[in-house]
Amino acid sequence: MADELITPRTLKGFRDFLPEAMLAREHLIDTAKAVYRSYGFSPIDTPALEYTEILLGKGGAETDKQLYRFEDAGGRDVALRFDLTVPLARFMAQHVGKTGTPFKRYHVGSVWRGENTQRGRYREFLQCDFDTIGTASLLADVETALVIHDLFRALGFERFTIHVSNRKVLSGLLEQLGLLAQSSAVMRAIDKLAKIGRQGLAAELERACGASGAEAAEILRFVTLRGDNRDVVTSLADLVTGSETGRQGVAELNELLDGVEAAGIDMGRIRIDVSIARGLDYYTGTVYETFLDDLRDIGSCCSGGRYDDLASVYTKQRLPGVGASLGVDRLLAAIQELGLVESRTGTADVLVTLFDADGTHRAVELAAELRDGGVSTELYPETRKLSAQLRYADRRGHRLAIIVGPAEVEAGTAQIKDLASGHSVEVPRAEVTARCRTLLAG
Repeated sequence: MADELITPRTLKGFRDFLPEAMLAREHLIDTAKAVYRSYGFSPIDTPALEYTEILLGKGGAETDKQLYRFEDAGGRDVALRFDLTVPLARFMAQHVGKTGTPFKRYHVGSVWRGENTQRGRYREFLQCDFDTIGTASLLADVETALVIHDLFRALGFERFTIHVSNRKVLSGLLEQLGLLAQSSAVMRAIDKLAKIGRQGLAAELERACGASGAEAAEILRFVTLRGDNRDVVTSLADLVTGSETGRQGVAELNELLDGVEAAGIDMGRIRIDVSIARGLDYYTGTVYETFLDDLRDIGSCCSGGRYDDLASVYTKQRLPGVGASLGVDRLLAAIQELGLVESRTGTADVLVTLFDADGTHRAVELAAELRDGGVSTELYPETRKLSAQLRYADRRGHRLAIIVGPAEVEAGTAQIKDLASGHSVEVPRAEVTARCRTLLAG
């Protein structure tokens, strides 16, 4: 009796990537890497698995619940990383003697969280981070905003807004209200504002954070401040006059605005927004969230902030840091929805067709010649009908097809077909590579 076939399926919250999606993904990642490198960031990598004690308690109680945690074959208590920032803190504690400070790194890798799936969010997802470690200078915070700005421009987005806040300002307000001990709960509640609204937030502050009605109203007034960036900062200063921490946060927001403005970017893309608290517990200063103006419902597509104490549980050396993480999956959904990337499943620009078996070696020679000339080329492996080969080229996204049949062999020529327009040109065989380069450049 034959074995029963296993039904091919993927786990909920996980997925396969077909070539079209992977090409778009790789384009996004390559673009991000180019921007990161232009600012002097260097690549690193860390293991997917960490000792559980490395990860526990670093992102907050909710993140601890979402850990994929298990005992490995060696009996060790391990977990899959839930982000790339906590492993970075561990990495720096181990390797700072080799990297030195300040150290600017980028890291592209998968992370895992056992959370409910939603649009653009899965249980395994790719992060594309950049961070500056080992400096408390606000210039690093300014540069973080500039990298985010240049990254979105490089990806083809023009209508986006980087929302910026500072944890110290909110901490200052909570200090004045006597709620500083509940700051983590308050920040997680504020993170829900867009979903639950003002009344829902007020109820959450009273229920989960122990705030009185008056205290909840003061927090609501604080997080719903809107207007010109400088006016908002001035209003914040008035609300935290009794807290040194709060005043320091206001000063840092002003310094950030000064630095970004000095870089000459469109200040309409920067918004002071104290309603972004960032739910992870390790943030201590500036925080960032980036939204696409045309797709607000997709959520923040690049988030991060300053974390000055994260590495303190691994080393006595102070390693303050600041950085952000690109939401690869959300941005891919946005790029596809807005038509900002060409849809294709192939990677080569040119397809060399195979006219008949006698022409096999000629086709191999021609394909090799094109590649040597810097033209990405795929060779069709079978002598099927020419119409079928051209359909294949069109489906794969090739831009040109090369046809060398008996008539072309006798004449010493080749046909170059533009698959978008359908037009063909016959050129001398020796000029095929040069003509392909010209057509592709145009």
